[in-house]
Amino acid sequence: MPTAARLVAAICLGLLSWIVAQQVMARMTEISYFGQFPLVAIGLGLVVGWITLGGHTRPGPVAIINSGVTAVVVLAFWAVFVFGVYEMVRLSLNRRFHGLMDAIYGLIDVMIGYARVLAVPEILATLLVGGLIASALTRFADRTWR
Repeated sequence: MPTAARLVAAICLGLLSWIVAQQVMARMTEISYFGQFPLVAIGLGLVVGWITLGGHTRPGPVAIINSGVTAVVVLAFWAVFVFGVYEMVRLSLNRRFHGLMDAIYGLIDVMIGYARVLAVPEILATLLVGGLIASALTRFADRTWR
């Protein structure tokens, strides 16, 4: 059911995912064309914010911290998974894998590589602070517009 908290959560995590996408693109200097990467990241942020953060608003500072951290962990997991699957399919179409298990191992390797890109202090700090701000704004929206 649409609520103000879900809308605020979706907008906040969409904005956060765009900011993180810009940081990731700045760190990956070996790639010059990213295609729809920022738009897909925004879409993931909107969906995760709507479902994960907007649907679980509870009072109290501990609940706000838990919700914010949970939301960014879920966002990071789905981003790494979606972009890893895309890269695995691209490599599969270029005949880089010899079978299904080789493709699955390749997916895991790609996901670990993308997770390493996210695991730098600047991006982790952005995710953590952004998740906490998004969670606090979501709680404020839930309390204000009931």
